[in-house]
Amino acid sequence: MNTPEFGTPHTEAQTLGAGVVKRATRLADGRELIYFDDPGTTLGPDRAIDARDLAPRPETATMRRDVLSGDWVSVAAARQNRAFLPPAELDPLAPQTPSNPSEIPSLYDVAVFENKSPSFGPALAAAHGATPAHGDAPAGVDAPRDLDDLDAPGLGRTRTSVGRCEVVCFSPEHAGSFGSLTPTRARTVIEAWADRTAALSALPGVEQVFPFENRGEAIGVTLPHPHGQIYAYPYITPRTTGLLASIDREGPDLFERILEFERAGERVILTGEHWTAFVPFAARWPIEIHLLPHRHVADFSETTDAERDELAPLYLRLLRGVDALYDTPTPYIAAWHQAPVNRGRATVRLHLQLTSPRRAADKLKFLAGSEAAMGAWIGDVPPETAAARLREAVASIPEETL
Repeated sequence: MNTPEFGTPHTEAQTLGAGVVKRATRLADGRELIYFDDPGTTLGPDRAIDARDLAPRPETATMRRDVLSGDWVSVAAARQNRAFLPPAELDPLAPQTPSNPSEIPSLYDVAVFENKSPSFGPALAAAHGATPAHGDAPAGVDAPRDLDDLDAPGLGRTRTSVGRCEVVCFSPEHAGSFGSLTPTRARTVIEAWADRTAALSALPGVEQVFPFENRGEAIGVTLPHPHGQIYAYPYITPRTTGLLASIDREGPDLFERILEFERAGERVILTGEHWTAFVPFAARWPIEIHLLPHRHVADFSETTDAERDELAPLYLRLLRGVDALYDTPTPYIAAWHQAPVNRGRATVRLHLQLTSPRRAADKLKFLAGSEAAMGAWIGDVPPETAAARLREAVASIPEETL
């Protein structure tokens, strides 16, 4: 990706789908910052320089292989220093002011930047945020060679946690979530997800890209600012590894058959021309919703303008329906599962898995012995009951509010 050197306000404009304009620049320590302007934005083309005097970026974390599960665990001690529930006047995701030296120099519609204390990447703090190819890795960086290297046996195996972690700011407002956006702004975020998925998938060593939103203190959110994140992993995640095994067992048309099965049943919540939302047959969580595109797409970068256009209001309706279940906002994790970069592209379909531990107005489901220790789940709410409640809640959202 061509981006200007850090310290300059000049940004090269690129027009994306739906009239969204992308402007890439750099923060004072070299991290990439990308503005995504709404179509018809009132913002001008200029962006302020990030004039902060920042400490050097932390060294890239190291990941260790758990031989009992085969999973890789990234140990990122720098994350201990991240912001924790700051007051609104010190919001690190708001536009900078003289009294708030935040991460984003200018007023924005949507902004994406590299996390200051990432779980994955960069390969070298002095490399201006770029992850070098494996053959060009500097001394001290021991990146995974390939997927076979990651699967190799042995005790005490470590690798450098190359990759990328990005923050996606949905709005300059201090509080909110994706569900509080306008349809136009939601469409801009979706365009940003597609753009970043393509860019991160092209980085050397990246095997999977994962956009997600954590919402609510009960989930562990430390910033109330409306935002999500994107992780670019140097391996295929355990969840997706299990999914690939399921596809091998069930057949390459698994997602097509799941969609047909669910659309014929009683757990559908919301459907459109291109997308269907439903409570899955074997839902684990009190609130669990899957959202699938009707045709096979491996990730956001493969969706069409028409699919993105419909997703914006449909997803907003779904999220506002979840919030209509109770008198207070519901905590959730909105996880957009995408196919790995180099495997399963023809069989793993882009899909949302939205989960919440909220099982009543004043009760949460906590993972205790069976679930947390053994991975053996016990559902508290029949999926058909949950779907009926969610359908009613979604139907209560006035069309004119979208």
